[in-house]
Amino acid sequence: MSSPPRVRRTRALFGLALAATLVMTGQSAAAAPPPSHDTSVNGAFARAATAYDVPRDLLVAVGYAETHLDGHRGLPSQDNGYGVMHLVSNPGRHTLEQAARLTGATVPVIEHDTPANITGAAAVLRAMADEAGLKATDRRRLGSWYQVTARYGAPDTAPAGRLYADTVYGLLRDGVRADVAGEPVRTTPHRVRPQRGSLAEPDRQGLTAAPDYPSALWAPAYSGNYSAGRGAAITTVVIHVTEGSYAGAISWFQNPAAEVSAHYVIRSSDGQVTQTVRESDTAWHARSANPYSVGVEHEGYVSDPSWFTDTLYRSSAALTRYLTAKYAIPRDRSHIVGHSEVPGNDHTDPGPHWDWAYYMSLVRGDGDSGTTPFPTWGSDVSVRQQPTTGSTRVATLPGPTTVRVKCQVHGRLVDHQGYSNDAWSYLPDYGGYISNIFIDVDDAWLPGVSTC
Repeated sequence: MSSPPRVRRTRALFGLALAATLVMTGQSAAAAPPPSHDTSVNGAFARAATAYDVPRDLLVAVGYAETHLDGHRGLPSQDNGYGVMHLVSNPGRHTLEQAARLTGATVPVIEHDTPANITGAAAVLRAMADEAGLKATDRRRLGSWYQVTARYGAPDTAPAGRLYADTVYGLLRDGVRADVAGEPVRTTPHRVRPQRGSLAEPDRQGLTAAPDYPSALWAPAYSGNYSAGRGAAITTVVIHVTEGSYAGAISWFQNPAAEVSAHYVIRSSDGQVTQTVRESDTAWHARSANPYSVGVEHEGYVSDPSWFTDTLYRSSAALTRYLTAKYAIPRDRSHIVGHSEVPGNDHTDPGPHWDWAYYMSLVRGDGDSGTTPFPTWGSDVSVRQQPTTGSTRVATLPGPTTVRVKCQVHGRLVDHQGYSNDAWSYLPDYGGYISNIFIDVDDAWLPGVSTC
């Protein structure tokens, strides 16, 4: 992300954040957990959940949705959020200062200390639950926390809040498997029915079809965060990384204090696309390139390649193919560029982990990565989290024929009849479960390597 074509006020406004704590609401009746010699992340989640009566797995899912449980060495996100739980201090939100007030920890400690950050987030969630009127029996039910979760992650508008809460509840449904500095953090899958309340009403969701890209949702940015109209013909697509969550980026674009925006935002987990600025208007995303470019944000952090999923690459490439066809933009690296490559910018995104060779092969569809992508690889893939020695189907890869993979493989291509997919490269290595693959075409297992 980048500053708009005028002097940026945001940093000066951040200085008002401490003063804003004087008007914080939502005092929690719970007390901060006592000091502990246990410095583990799992211990911190357990203590915070008990102290503030917040479901432990909800805390983990919120943290994973925000940062993949990566504190980024205490560095702030694009909207000035800190730590694994992304506690925020900006002109529109002050959950960082609220956490300090509720727990008694200092702001610098909460920014840099993971257990303190987790405790602070639990305190903020409990305060929001109290304001929402959640009683003890409600707090024990995961489904009751939906609207609180939406407010925690994206409070500016109902559409962004729903996008965020749906991400968290998807994680609760599927389970979280993460590693924090070598420590495994896990949640079991939950069968949970979210109580969306007013967010379930169509007129409150505000998520309609995008005006330009047919498969996108529409969540417009604040009108003061972009310029109406264009000063030049569209000749370039600029690739960004949000340095924050999908819904958080959309919410930030809707915040009058942000003074930034992009045309599109893409979610890491499933490739969902949301348009926030019309292509005919000038988003503020890349300074000198704003008049002649379309800005595409990708959920994640430059330093963490786990966000750059195969689904995200493919969804983004499909969008870029659409844009290049629509505006007759050459499909080359002179016209499809990273934010860091635009003259006059000081940002580093998309960074060293962005696979330009693979991405451009998808945009061109010419197999430059050395393989031809499955043309219909999509959202119906279900991958087991344990290897199997039987014939249980682990995943279905839609292609020219139905291709089934018996055993999970980390970091290896799945190939058949000239079609390949490297989604396995983006799966976590679950404790060394490196297996061989078998390809099943029309229920006939092909001969190959040894069993799993």
